[in-house]
Amino acid sequence: MFSLDWIYYAISWILLTWHSAWDAIGVSVDAVIGTNWAWILSIIFLVVTVRVILFPVFVKQIKSQRAMQALQPKVKELQEKHKGDRETLQKEMMELYRKEKANPLMGCLPMFLQIPVFLGLFHTLKRLNPDNQGKTLYGWTVEQFNSASNAKLFSAPISGKFGSTAAEMASLGANLTTVKIVAGVLVCIMIATTYLTSRQMILKTGWAEDPQQRMVQRLMLYGIPFSLLISGAIFPIGVIIYWVTNNLFTLGQQQWVLRKFPPLVPPKGSTAGKATGGKTAQPARTGGLLGRKTAQPAVKAPAAAPKVAGPKPGAKPVNPKKGGGRPAKRQG
Repeated sequence: MFSLDWIYYAISWILLTWHSAWDAIGVSVDAVIGTNWAWILSIIFLVVTVRVILFPVFVKQIKSQRAMQALQPKVKELQEKHKGDRETLQKEMMELYRKEKANPLMGCLPMFLQIPVFLGLFHTLKRLNPDNQGKTLYGWTVEQFNSASNAKLFSAPISGKFGSTAAEMASLGANLTTVKIVAGVLVCIMIATTYLTSRQMILKTGWAEDPQQRMVQRLMLYGIPFSLLISGAIFPIGVIIYWVTNNLFTLGQQQWVLRKFPPLVPPKGSTAGKATGGKTAQPARTGGLLGRKTAQPAVKAPAAAPKVAGPKPGAKPVNPKKGGGRPAKRQG
């Protein structure tokens, strides 16, 4: 059976290294405002460490998304050509992706690579209990294990969960109601930030034309946040801190990238390259995290045609000869 011990050792090493660093610079190990900040900061900077390591993958993700976006006119042409023939359409699109070296699943790669980190942290924090006999597993010392077991966020143990029992919290010297309140608030923040990270990207790039890609977008936008409403009850508070920090990091990173390299979005109503006439599409104008539109300059009304002044009452008629014209001949 495949062992995940190497993940547990890696996560434990990063946590303990950061904890030692915060302890060395004078961050109090004891609780301040009911919080052991050295351990909380260790979890937060575990996120920073992982995201720095995964930054090259994030760059590839952005390039893949740009490639997929550039292929949208060709995808739309294939959809029109093979309308009603789903099997042929899928084959043609896969051939197009292979030829252009685009991967529709690349957008999910950073998330998939973080799953082992999430599982490792989940397992490590789940073990934090003073009654646990395996305190020296994965490179921990007994002192470090006991310190982490008693670490709290606003008096709620970082190993506590919304679904914890009163007996489990009593063994950690914590109040169950306090744990549920802290965990519940963090779960709500986790769901909200997860939704916003997906919404932020979709607002900038727009919904994909490819049904497969659109399905992935819907899953990211609605499916994952909804699943957290249920699964969040079994996540230790330390894991939720990791998730929320990761989401906030993602929001900032995406905002920077999207401002520096705005995605190209074809104008509304354009067909596969016809409306643009082969010209480069303009950057998306939808801005802001919540989808607020940028104010557009007011369109000036066309200038009215100058009015021709009519003859004043009582004025003499103009001599047509002086104007260079001749009087019309009478029809007889």
